[in-house]
Amino acid sequence: MYDQPRPGARPTTSDQGPHRQVDQKASPALWGELVARTFALRGVVEGHSQVSPADSRAVFLVDQPVERSPETSLAPGRRLEPVHLHGVTDTSVHLALPAGRGAQLVELGWAEPHQFGDYGTEYMVYGPRTEAEVAIVLSIIEESLAFARSSSAD
Repeated sequence: MYDQPRPGARPTTSDQGPHRQVDQKASPALWGELVARTFALRGVVEGHSQVSPADSRAVFLVDQPVERSPETSLAPGRRLEPVHLHGVTDTSVHLALPAGRGAQLVELGWAEPHQFGDYGTEYMVYGPRTEAEVAIVLSIIEESLAFARSSSAD
């Protein structure tokens, strides 16, 4: 679990929907690396997001199509979607995390609450600016997948 502050100022994000990152975006190469590494994780499959713009990529769990708790999904009541990666013109990631962990990432400068979240577990994680940040964002994605696989929203 990563617990170091994100260097520098927070990026600018939209104040109207869809919730997106406006600056400090990942380069196309870093974004592509994050996408490739995300979909190389065990037990995930890529799909179309049920709630995000068309260029977003949903991360679905192969063996768990249904949420165990609505707080663990970005699309409650539909196929479990714990994470989606926004397109190369945005490069941020939306995901669900336990509220306490999400608040910690907000405090550390890696994330902000999702503007349209229903449960207080939905967050935007900023796009990676360096190779090191790709690994950090990937580790946060893995935390979200573990949260979705857990038996409760704790």
